[in-house]
Amino acid sequence: MAIKGAQKTVLQLVTVVTVMGGLAWASVPFYSWFCAVTGFGGTTDVASEGSDVILDETIKIRFDANTDPDMPWIFKPVANVMELRIGETGLAFYEAYNPTDRVIAGTASYNVAPFEAGGFFTKIDCFCFTEQVLQPGERVLMPVTFYVDPEITTDRDAKYVHRITLSYTFHETELPEDYAALDDGSASDRSLN
Repeated sequence: MAIKGAQKTVLQLVTVVTVMGGLAWASVPFYSWFCAVTGFGGTTDVASEGSDVILDETIKIRFDANTDPDMPWIFKPVANVMELRIGETGLAFYEAYNPTDRVIAGTASYNVAPFEAGGFFTKIDCFCFTEQVLQPGERVLMPVTFYVDPEITTDRDAKYVHRITLSYTFHETELPEDYAALDDGSASDRSLN
């Protein structure tokens, strides 16, 4: 009888460990999905075109730029603040500069504050959607096209938001494998130097 009880206990423990492992494995994609759907944690929305509705009410957008401590680029917004009508398409630029003597690739993570506004801040196009590669000494302007969804004005929490901060942090990544196929002169077309 004691052996059957021990086998039952071991089976229950294995089941619990398996279920907990499965939940841990599924938590990251579930959290990403949850943030994308709800705007939780400042996650933005993505659209292929601008809003059909433009309100007379305005909102201020503040632009913030950071780099990971290991990323040697100099990265900053061209303008720190923009005011636009809710629903109006905005175009902002960030500047990145590679002051080193080596080619560096980077990707940008982003968020919006306050978090209540995340689901209403909609990007149409953004440099953060793709990896960026800068040659030594190269300086580039990187655009982000966006609008603030007019539904922000009727949301229980977000309707009190009058200023949104769009923040990016650049992280160094490995160079793409096919990058070696590009000639060194191609990057100079994008350079602002």
